[in-house]
Amino acid sequence: MRCGRTLAVMLVGVAIAAAGCGKQTGGGTTPAASTSAGKQFRIAVVPKGTTSEFWMTVKLGADQAGKETGAQILWKGPSKETDIADQISIIEGFITGKVDAIVMAASDSKALIPTVKKAVDAGIPVVTIDSGIDDESLPASFVATDNRKGAAEAADVLAKLIDEKGKVGLIPFVPGAATSIAREQGFREQLKKHPGVVLAAVDYSQSQVDVGMRVTENMLTGHPDLKGIFGANETGAMGAVQALESRGLAGKVKLVAFDGAQSEVEALKRGTIQALVVQNPYQMGYLGVKTAVDKLSGKTVPKRIDTGVTVVTKANLNTPQIQKLLNPMGTRA
Repeated sequence: MRCGRTLAVMLVGVAIAAAGCGKQTGGGTTPAASTSAGKQFRIAVVPKGTTSEFWMTVKLGADQAGKETGAQILWKGPSKETDIADQISIIEGFITGKVDAIVMAASDSKALIPTVKKAVDAGIPVVTIDSGIDDESLPASFVATDNRKGAAEAADVLAKLIDEKGKVGLIPFVPGAATSIAREQGFREQLKKHPGVVLAAVDYSQSQVDVGMRVTENMLTGHPDLKGIFGANETGAMGAVQALESRGLAGKVKLVAFDGAQSEVEALKRGTIQALVVQNPYQMGYLGVKTAVDKLSGKTVPKRIDTGVTVVTKANLNTPQIQKLLNPMGTRA
């Protein structure tokens, strides 16, 4: 009987502890319940890559949401954004491991459809972040930037920088990646509103700095009168930075870049980059996990969550709003 009484006391203690899990966090919001019938949610977060600062910031947001909700975050992704097969293998491993939900950025909008379907068919809800898939019926929600809108803003800014006339180059990143496609389309479409600006060269960086540098070198060689470049992600932009600086063209050929990595901010400060179109990767990771937990808790979640874009220049770089966006956890020096 003593053993039975001890067990009863333990169960009461567990119930009391569980009742306290709904208290407000330091941010003043009540996190979604992270357990179902006493089970801790295990949420796999699978980025497109693991080496860029962008994805590390996504991880910070995902980890914070995990802390607030009590969910266990399982972070794993391919080292290169072009390694679609590796990402598929990672996700299938999480499906076999029966995680409760998957938060993922698709390396390819078409190739990942069967894998997402496999997860959904297995009863594992999927939330896509940053880069979605072409079948919108499968994911519970898509948490991302409006990439077309962001690229359109980049086109407007670049056109203004070159006084609405001259040749420009475009450096997308991975063919087939939804984000790359959307940014390329958004930039091309918006340039039609600037008839004096000619898109003279387009080539992909493959999300690698060295390729981005080589692509930029080719553009500058083929079009010595090039007036501006749009680097559609961090790695492509930093390749362009290296090429422009090595040729002594920093500030002469105007450069507008997507993302807000520390290396890009430093290039902005020294005048090689004139403007950054900054996403909110922290919010992608944070809201991706929060949305997955809400879905697992039986709540209705929106099909689309726009995390927004902000144009950053030297003029607004040091404002509190921009500094918070660029350094959400205060981890940068």
